[in-house]
Amino acid sequence: MEEFRRAYARLCVAPQEPVLRRLRELGAAPGRGRLDLAAQSLSLETCGALGRLLPGAAPFAEVALGDCGLCEEGVKLLLHGLCSNTSVKSLDLKGNNLRNVGAEALGKLLRQNKSIRSLILEWNSLGVWEEGFSFFCQGLGANNFLQQLDLRNNQINHQGAGDLAMALKQNASLQELDLRWNNIGLLGGRALLNCLHSNKTLKRLELAGNNVPSDILKAVEQAMNHNQDRETILNETQNRTYILSKEVLSLKDENTKQFLDLMDTIDKQREEIARSGRISAARVSQLQEALDEQHSIMNSLKAKLQMTEAALALSEQKVHNLGELLNAVKQEQASMAECHFMELQQQKQEGAVREGKLLHDLSAASEKNLLLRNQVDELEKKCKVQQDQLFQVKQDLTNRTAELKLRAIRAEGGSYDTAH
Repeated sequence: MEEFRRAYARLCVAPQEPVLRRLRELGAAPGRGRLDLAAQSLSLETCGALGRLLPGAAPFAEVALGDCGLCEEGVKLLLHGLCSNTSVKSLDLKGNNLRNVGAEALGKLLRQNKSIRSLILEWNSLGVWEEGFSFFCQGLGANNFLQQLDLRNNQINHQGAGDLAMALKQNASLQELDLRWNNIGLLGGRALLNCLHSNKTLKRLELAGNNVPSDILKAVEQAMNHNQDRETILNETQNRTYILSKEVLSLKDENTKQFLDLMDTIDKQREEIARSGRISAARVSQLQEALDEQHSIMNSLKAKLQMTEAALALSEQKVHNLGELLNAVKQEQASMAECHFMELQQQKQEGAVREGKLLHDLSAASEKNLLLRNQVDELEKKCKVQQDQLFQVKQDLTNRTAELKLRAIRAEGGSYDTAH
């Protein structure tokens, strides 16, 4: 609601302070969902701003604008905004002296709005202008969402009642209609009674204070009771139909479940039988293969035995030959080992000579390296001495240069004094 208040203040050049205060109070009461501006004198600018804020989804479900002294143009702007509203369920416009333009705007609202369920129009003047009220009734006939309509004290005559009767023949949503304290009379009462033969949704019709004869009032009451009974029977029938539908669906589901369970059991039994057959066939096949394998093994063993006997005789011959060959190899290995031993001794002697020579060369290289290091140290010392000398020479040169410059300056100064 606070955002709605800020939007209203932004749209108005001169926002009304009472309206701002009421919106601020409503914003401080969360969860009410009600725009209550009753008894506030709303200007045309305020009506225009509210009309621009109401389209779409508003932050409230009820709008109370009773006794606001709305002008015809202001009502038109407000209702134009409500035509496309999707959240307001109840609209209260009592005591605003709505006339021709207001009736036409209400007719347009009833044609276009799909969210309003309750409309309070008590203490207005909608029935005075027949053309405007006829347009309002046409909108009511085209509406299929309104459920409660309050038209008390609207100066509706018998012709207006006839227009209402025509609208009620077309309307299939209105359940309560309050027409007390108008000027309907006998003709208007008959027209309303006649329309109830085709209207089956209206359950409450108030006609007190309209000079309607009592027999017509009783007939209207009977028609209302009939519609209420019909609604009750229809609701009971719908409830029973719903319950029976649920039971039928439950039975269908149960039967389907039982059928599926039976099919699953049959499929499982079939699969078990097929599996048993496959296992038996596999076992027979395995036994036959094992028997054939045993026969083939026996035949192969016999063949291997014969081959083994032949191989054994051949092996004995090879063993004899290998024994002779082994003796020859042993003699050859002994001679080769003696040769290798002699060669090894010779290599050891040569290695010792090489090692002595390498040690001698290493000692000579170390001495040479030490000598070179000493030379390097001496050269570094000489270099440092030369650097110090060079630095001293530079320092002396700098001092002499400065001294010469000073002498030159003094000489120039003396010659200048002499000239003057």
